[in-house]
Formats: sequence, C-alpha cells, structure tokens
Amino acid sequence: MDIPFGFVEQWGMDTRRLRLLLELSRLGSMREVADEMHITTSTVSQQLAVLTREAGTALTEPDGRRVRLTPAGRRLAAHAVTILSAVEAARLDLDPGGEPAGQLRVAGFASAVRRALIPITAVLARDHPRVRLLIAEHEPFEAYELLAADAVDLALVYDYNLAPVTPDPSLDVVPLWQKRWALGVPTESDVDVFSAARDADWIVNSRNTADADVVRAVAGLDGFSPRFVHKADSLSLVQDLIVAGLGVALLPEGLALQPGVRMVPLTDPAIVLRCYAVTRRGRATWPALALLLRLLRAAP
Repeated sequence: MDIPFGFVEQWGMDTRRLRLLLELSRLGSMREVADEMHITTSTVSQQLAVLTREAGTALTEPDGRRVRLTPAGRRLAAHAVTILSAVEAARLDLDPGGEPAGQLRVAGFASAVRRALIPITAVLARDHPRVRLLIAEHEPFEAYELLAADAVDLALVYDYNLAPVTPDPSLDVVPLWQKRWALGVPTESDVDVFSAARDADWIVNSRNTADADVVRAVAGLDGFSPRFVHKADSLSLVQDLIVAGLGVALLPEGLALQPGVRMVPLTDPAIVLRCYAVTRRGRATWPALALLLRLLRAAP
C-alpha cells in the first residue's frame, strides 16, 4: 500500500510519532526505542497506536515477542527520514539564534547596489557562505510593489528630505545612509546657484519622479517652474547629456565627474537623499535577513 504524503498534514504534523516509528525501524524493539527516547515502553506503544489510526493502515506486526514494521510501516519510516530532515532544516533556518542560511531576494536602486550590496556579497562569501544574495535593480516604487507581492525579502529604497515618502504601515523601515545632492551643470556654464537655472532645460530620472518632485519644490521656492526635457536613469548618461549642453540635473555629491561637468553646491535648502532598508513586518527575525540588515547598517 502507498502511504500518501498528504495525510501527514491531516495529523497536525506530530513529528514525535514519526520519530518513534523511525527509531523502531532502526532499533527493532519498543523497549530499546523507549530507552533511546527516555520514555516508557507503554508510551511508545500508545503513540505508535495513534499513528496507526491516523495512517489508516497497520504499521507494525508481531514478530515473536517483538514487533516489526509492516511494508506500509517501512514506507512511512522512509518518508519520516525526509519529513524530519525538512522540519529540522526549517527549525535551524528560522531559529533567531541559528546560523544564517538561505537565499535573500533584494530589490534596490543602482547606487545602493554598488555602494552596499556588492561589498556585502564578498563578506557573505567569506563569513556566511550559506547565505546568498539574489539582486535585482529597481527604482523605489518598483521595489515596494515587489515587496508587497512577497517577490523580494528586502527593498533598498530612497526618498529626499524635500519629497518624503510615507511607507505602508505594514512594512518595517530601517534608515541607512544619507547623501547630499548638488546641481550638475556644464563646466562653461555661469550657473552658480539653483535659481540661475530657471531658464535651463532639466534632465530627470526616467523611471522615478522623486528628483523631479524635488526640483519642482525648490524651484517653487525661487518662483519658477522647471522645464523637464530629458529623462535618463543612468547617472553616467545624465552626465553625457550635461556635457552635450542639453541641460542641468541633480547629481550626488562625491560622484566622479566627467570632464565638462561641474557641481554647484545646494545649501538653502539642502537636498538630501535618504536611503532605507524595508522589509515586511515580522520578517526581520529570520537569521539571514537579520544578518543582512546588520551588515547594511554597518556599511559606510
């Protein structure tokens, strides 16, 4: 008779009885099982009787003064090896004090991937080889959607101090780093303050509106409406467009500038990008995810 794996769910997965059956298959005696498990022989007998009723078929049969497993019992004992191994693996994987292990799906914007995730992969390979990062580059709104769909375990997102984003209350948000941004202009340009770019064409992100929102907010304080003409996601391409004289754009301070681009510092108001690590509520106790969050918080 085949033992259907699905009936395990109907028992409520009492792995203790499976353990007793597996030990009986190994030791061949209820008394030896009782000694091994530090319980009484009658307890072993009672629990195996319950297991037999749940299986709906005989699992043991008399063998002189001892018992032996029936063919169905041997098949279930073989299943028990797999079931108990999987349960133990899950316990170790989810134990807050356990060794981190597993695949971590991370969605993050390009700068965060370069700044933090790529260096962390080397740390994990050296110190935690059982943890593997699966990295996907996404803008914040895309990362939030993936997180909501449970398609990723962690999202690296950003907003600006002048265009804050309020995340869903079902999410846990960990602040990471901040970065000031400046105005990137052609080297020969005479723009020396934000307001001097009122007549310039602007280059903004092609997949996210955050930088356009910030430019619009600051321009409003200076009494003008910016003219958004070009869109580019890559900061390298943004610089190419600036060099070509096609417009101005926000760029992070400290960025390696191409020849033909210079930075105009912005101080009143300052524009600050803020990076966050976001997870679904209650997930951060998973050892692998908790480890990644610690490494991200420690990143320079």
